[in-house]
Amino acid sequence: EGATKLEVTFIDGSTAEASIKGLDSDMDLAVIAVDLNSLSAETKNEITVATLGDSDSLKLGEPVIAIGNALGYGQSVTNGIVSALNREISLEDGSTGTFIQTNAAINPGNSGGALVNSKGQLVGINSSKISSTDYEGMGFSVPSSTFVDVYNDIIEHGYVTDRAKLGITYTPAQASQTYSMLVGVKGLPAGTLVIKSITTDSPLVNTQVAPGDLITKVNGEDLDTTDK
Repeated sequence: EGATKLEVTFIDGSTAEASIKGLDSDMDLAVIAVDLNSLSAETKNEITVATLGDSDSLKLGEPVIAIGNALGYGQSVTNGIVSALNREISLEDGSTGTFIQTNAAINPGNSGGALVNSKGQLVGINSSKISSTDYEGMGFSVPSSTFVDVYNDIIEHGYVTDRAKLGITYTPAQASQTYSMLVGVKGLPAGTLVIKSITTDSPLVNTQVAPGDLITKVNGEDLDTTDK
């Protein structure tokens, strides 16, 4: 969130700039991509694609390993077990989600890393932890059954379909100095809206939609009110 540039570091230490394909702020996930043409043959040969596991088949007490870059010191692993399944928790932004609970240590830096089972299969993406001086930290990971759906939606649609949102701020065209003379003169509906800004988690990011564009219809109907 708030980044102006993304860079991926590969196992051989080489780096490449990445672009955002889509975001799911509710689950704290993003799909990013790098241009394969920017990678050397040597780097491509070093890359191994993770094997996907089935989070729905996990059992309580099953061993898991959290992989990441804890505190920015470099790649590291922590081990633990599956402490609970289908654990619903509220995130900092007020959204709720269902997670794998684990006692594998999840610290800043390996949040976003892989949670793998004993076969090395990717069963979760480390997401968050709850910690206090009163109890040991509890870690939570997004199940593979969830992030696969998020990934497929983002690749196909650019956003998560069951949580679709526009992600803009707007103002009625009548209140906009730039467009006030257009309303009524060029036949724009009275409810025409001017896009003021696009939020970072909007499905409109990296599309041709830009601040200053006009919204005149919703589902083919003229906007006679901003309530539509």
